[in-house]
Amino acid sequence: MAIGLFKFMFKPGIAAFWGSTSIIRSISSVHHVASRARDPTFEKYMDHYKNLVKVIAIHDLILANPNKTPPCVSIDFLSRLSQKLHLNRGAPSFLRKYPHIFVKFHDPTKSTPFCKLTDKVFEVSQLEADAIKESLPLVVERLVRILSMSKSKSLPLRAIFKVWRELGLPDDFEESVIARNLELFSLCDGNEPNTHVLKLIPSYPSGHFTAAVEDWRVLECCNEDTKVDRMDIRYSFKQGFPPGMRLRKSFKQKVKEWQKLPYIGPYEEFWDKRRSKIGMQALEKRAVAIVHEFMSLTVEKMVEVEKISHFRKWFGIDLNIRDLFLDYPGIFYLSTKGKRHTVFLREAYERGRLINPNPVYEARMKLLHLVMMERRGMLTVPPKMVNEAAVMQDEVAFAANL
Repeated sequence: MAIGLFKFMFKPGIAAFWGSTSIIRSISSVHHVASRARDPTFEKYMDHYKNLVKVIAIHDLILANPNKTPPCVSIDFLSRLSQKLHLNRGAPSFLRKYPHIFVKFHDPTKSTPFCKLTDKVFEVSQLEADAIKESLPLVVERLVRILSMSKSKSLPLRAIFKVWRELGLPDDFEESVIARNLELFSLCDGNEPNTHVLKLIPSYPSGHFTAAVEDWRVLECCNEDTKVDRMDIRYSFKQGFPPGMRLRKSFKQKVKEWQKLPYIGPYEEFWDKRRSKIGMQALEKRAVAIVHEFMSLTVEKMVEVEKISHFRKWFGIDLNIRDLFLDYPGIFYLSTKGKRHTVFLREAYERGRLINPNPVYEARMKLLHLVMMERRGMLTVPPKMVNEAAVMQDEVAFAANL
């Protein structure tokens, strides 16, 4: 478990600091998750996003059948996958809930009903594909940065497959990114059968990148109203705690001490594993810096804990990733909505939206808006069309509700 400076038990409105690194957490990991301070803005966002995840799963299954005109899947097939897709009331009920996204139709040559995407969803999918294509140089840099944070400058390909959408990679990234940039990447066989490892070429210069947190530090140094001591900002991270979370004076002092603690950055070479108290704290702060940088590289500044945990060993993190997120609530926010643990980079969001959105994110939000519409507008709009005005009104309502 993580040993960090933010080990505390969450009670309603109370944050009690757990103390030194020699104290073992006396509550279960499940209780640690359940007793965390809630942030209503992120929780409300996840109320909608958990349904988007299910929609995307069906969306991808449909588009995986390009040889069919139009691309489609049988509803019987989706029904057999209902449990795996977490469609609690079954596939037909779920599809009926989102008529702006899915259309049920019958193939005259077959007896079973099928499901396809609406024209509007095809437009949104094309917008996202175009945005990813236009951002390919940035995508290549993201992949190089991720590899640069690895101790061996290599990562298992299956781990990258886990987060290809989060990193904004095209679905054919093996061909469009890796194979077309052999001056940067090499793909090798792994130690286990049928596994591959993606490596950064040995000649690539080390220490080439600076972490995203450095941008914030520069801005804070230039900000006359900064709340961070300019003498301590060199190792500080932006903090923003959940609303209503009362912070004790002793806790604030521990945060201040942690902000001053020196550490080695995510792109710097690091092999020392000191076991002193200060050494362990510095190791943990480096782990915070690595996952902070990883999340800064994602399109939506959010990722499932299960997915990022596949990188833990390769990044040299000897801590439980989920506990790490829970121990630093001023930097990360963990939600358990939708039967999965999803973590957000707090500083990247304001009122439930990215402060600095990108084209890929904007395209994905259009699909989320269609999810939020559910059946609204279907009394006056034909099933195969989406009222553009209704979508725009819903976007306004979405922003206002967060």
